[in-house]
Amino acid sequence: MVEKELPGPEERRAAILELLSRESSVRVTQLARAFGISRVTARADLDALERDGKLRRTHGGAVSLSHQLTVSVQERRASVNAEAKRAIAQVAAGLVCDGDTLLLDSGTTALEFVRALFASSGLTILTADLTIAEHIDHSMPSCDVVLLGGMLRKAHRYTTGPLALSALASLHARKAFLCPGAYVGGRGFMTDYQSMAELKRAMLSAADKRYCLLDASKVGAAGLIRFADVADFDAIIMDSDPDAAMASALEGTGVSLTLARASRP
Repeated sequence: MVEKELPGPEERRAAILELLSRESSVRVTQLARAFGISRVTARADLDALERDGKLRRTHGGAVSLSHQLTVSVQERRASVNAEAKRAIAQVAAGLVCDGDTLLLDSGTTALEFVRALFASSGLTILTADLTIAEHIDHSMPSCDVVLLGGMLRKAHRYTTGPLALSALASLHARKAFLCPGAYVGGRGFMTDYQSMAELKRAMLSAADKRYCLLDASKVGAAGLIRFADVADFDAIIMDSDPDAAMASALEGTGVSLTLARASRP
């Protein structure tokens, strides 16, 4: 009797996407049974497909992006400058030690950062971002997540407002990792939403060490509300520094700049 050959990772992941196109959601246990694989392997398949922007992970499974009633801003931005964000995330992950308590901002760069922490253990991560909290819950079993409360900003998957600020006022982290929406020379780091600016300022005040994760496309981008200056951080991590704008801004501040070169196709 000839044993049936099990599908390889690429074939299996293509089959998962085909299944999602029919059923709109899948469960880890369902995939483990269907393909004769472990739950760990099933989760790894779903994580890989999420990194490629093919689906969205949920607790215990995944959903099809095409079947979602609302596509979040995060999901629309996930593929923008993805390689740069991953390169920045890998460098930033090297600053984290097992057992650290981290404050983590919202957004796609922050999500890439937490994905880069897959080998870390004993972390406690404080965040207002629902997508990041979900990822920690189902992919980082040795780490804890503290989800800040507050008002959910629709289609953005993070909380802000007085309740979030109140929770943050009673917390303290060893390191904070923030991801600005823009950097404007002579002005500083910017975001587009007043409540998020307030939350970012509170995060800076609640940590011993403060790191800025900024891809080069944000330099000179439109920004509405300033929340920090370059001197408010201990270090800035970028994929590149167009026209040495950041290096010039950091002269005499004592703030370090690290360039994490993104791989090119």
